Amino acid sequence: MNLPLFVAKRYLFAKKSHNVINIISLISAVGIAVGTTALVVVLSVYNGFEGLVKELYSTYESDLVIEPAKGKFFIPQGEAFESIREDSRIESVSQVLQENVFLTYAGRQSVAIIKGVDSAYLSKSSLEESVVEGEFSLKVKGVDHAVIGRGLAGELGLRTHFLDPLEIYYPKRGGDEVLLMMNPMASLSKEILFPSGVVRGDQNVEKSYVFVSIEKARALLDAPGEVSSLEIIVNEGVSVEEVQRDLVIALGEEFLVKNRYQQNETIYKMMTYEKVAIYMILLFIIIVVTCNVFGSLTMLIIEKKDDIHTLESMGASHSLIRSIFTLEGWLITFLGMLCGVVLGVLLCWIQQYFGVIKMPGSFIVNTYPVVVNWVDIVITMVGVSLVGFLITALPAWKVLPKLLEKN
Repeated sequence: MNLPLFVAKRYLFAKKSHNVINIISLISAVGIAVGTTALVVVLSVYNGFEGLVKELYSTYESDLVIEPAKGKFFIPQGEAFESIREDSRIESVSQVLQENVFLTYAGRQSVAIIKGVDSAYLSKSSLEESVVEGEFSLKVKGVDHAVIGRGLAGELGLRTHFLDPLEIYYPKRGGDEVLLMMNPMASLSKEILFPSGVVRGDQNVEKSYVFVSIEKARALLDAPGEVSSLEIIVNEGVSVEEVQRDLVIALGEEFLVKNRYQQNETIYKMMTYEKVAIYMILLFIIIVVTCNVFGSLTMLIIEKKDDIHTLESMGASHSLIRSIFTLEGWLITFLGMLCGVVLGVLLCWIQQYFGVIKMPGSFIVNTYPVVVNWVDIVITMVGVSLVGFLITALPAWKVLPKLLEKN
């Protein structure tokens, strides 16, 4: 029989002469349970929003993107690019031409990003799921159309069933400065398109992007055969890291090959830092709550000084007596942590499957997204256990020795 654990359980669950210690121990366990529950729930909700953001980005982003290391545009010709198109690991290679442009629509003006895409890009089925009005079609009955982000459409007052055209302007390459001064409009290339659809997405897509066919983009930018990037989708089950490594070797230093994380490195880093900050803040709250355990253990040690003297008389060592009260604190922390984890997972499960708490205002989802990550559960348990270990060890190592000296 483990004597320290047996005595610690008796002290925790048996009736004590002073009921106030029972109450303080209960408050300590409840506080740890509430803090642990909050930690599990908040991290799970954060995982839900993180997954939602990644899903929005994945709609418009490919597994890999090839960009020029210098300059804006390049012509994808040569043996290296031919080998990319013939690589059996690659499902599709999309040509994209992207640049900042000026828009006018029904008297309203805005700066936007035009994104010219080819048929391979349009074959992504996920694009159709992002349409909130009209359809994702860049050619309707042989006539060129444009698809615009929801935020930009709202800024321009644009609707797909209106008859007003969308005018897109871009400075001509190598324009004559004299001509520019005499007639500024003559130095601009212009394309007139009608909107066929409005799409949702991440903040950047919604507020800035206009999708057109790559032929129209090349005509506007005067960039025949040029692209700003190649977007690559690899076959399912193929290692993206392996393909990326091979492409870097094949293309050399003149091109950059970016995976999904590198395409939005700042955003992904920011989400990671925010999650760590949330974890540290909630863990600090648990540290404050765990101080109650310190108080209850200190009072218990003072109350049980007669029992301590009896155990000493029976030959119990100081380390054994110290273990009893250390285990007492650990039991309080463990029970609170266990109840908090179970309650937190249960609340997340209810929200995930029943959507009890709704999102305020207009958002792309109706309820708070929740994703329980078991890695977060383990990290939470480790963090709370470590805090409990350090706090509960203090009375046994600081208060108890002074009491033993007096005896």
